[in-house]
Amino acid sequence: MPITINTNASANYASFHLGRNQSALQKSLTRLSSGSRITQPIDDAGGLAVSLKLQSAITRLDGAQKNVQNAISFLEVQDGVLESAGKIMNRMIELKGLSTDVMKNSSDNANYNREFKDLQQQLFDMGALKFNGISLFATTTTRDGGTDAVFNNLDQDLALDNTVDVIVSSEGNAGPKVSVNKSLLFSALTIQTGDVSVSAAYSGTLNNSMRNQGESNAGTMTFIAEDAESTINLSDLSVGVFTQAVQNLATLRADNGASMSRLRFASDEMARQQSNLEAANGRIIDVDIAAESTRLAKYNVLVQASASMLAQANTQPDIALMLLR
Repeated sequence: MPITINTNASANYASFHLGRNQSALQKSLTRLSSGSRITQPIDDAGGLAVSLKLQSAITRLDGAQKNVQNAISFLEVQDGVLESAGKIMNRMIELKGLSTDVMKNSSDNANYNREFKDLQQQLFDMGALKFNGISLFATTTTRDGGTDAVFNNLDQDLALDNTVDVIVSSEGNAGPKVSVNKSLLFSALTIQTGDVSVSAAYSGTLNNSMRNQGESNAGTMTFIAEDAESTINLSDLSVGVFTQAVQNLATLRADNGASMSRLRFASDEMARQQSNLEAANGRIIDVDIAAESTRLAKYNVLVQASASMLAQANTQPDIALMLLR
């Protein structure tokens, strides 16, 4: 092997390997310090693309879960109002029974009737309650108005309920949804006196029409009264009307509970799906600490060895000086 001064091939090789080992050591330190296997797109371009899509899906699922929780809260508040409405109806039935007591005089019955009228107005106030500016109960088939909604509509060819969709996936409108029926409290307490099993759309003029048999709405009444003028008397109704109203409220609470149950199952499913997606993303992007720490030790030794060998290689031209003396 020739001895030269201008070109030190050994030093060049040692410098080359020192640079490579130093770069690998730096990459290993970056991965361990960040906890991520992909710190630059060059590390795994395809894996990074998949990871970004998975992270986007996880974020969308998190937002959908919050929306589902808000919908459950809405239904819980709604159910609380329905429970109170049921207690009011039970009190109305009690007043009806008390008013039929032969031992009560006209003054007693007038007092019962006064409370009955007040409770009708209380039902209207409860039905007008809102949740974050959104009405808890519906009177039309759409949020912006339109056709009057009817509780337990028997005409299957014409949907007269009010349904809202809650997205329960990361795919937005293209994915699965849970349909939630907004309770039709006003319609449920609006009953045809001739056939108590049939409900009608709510109108503030129904009770006045019932008194006027010439009107088209004759025979239809409502327990909902916006003011004292639109209230009805205890004597205007039979016990069967009160019983049907209570049954309608029970149906509303059952529907509310069914929607709440479905939303809870959907929320649990999204939580599991989110956990699985996070695990899948972790398999792509997370660094294996055990393997990477082994590489760190390896390249740490190689850097020191390369630096030492470069120093050794730089001393080789001294042999040429010895020959020139």
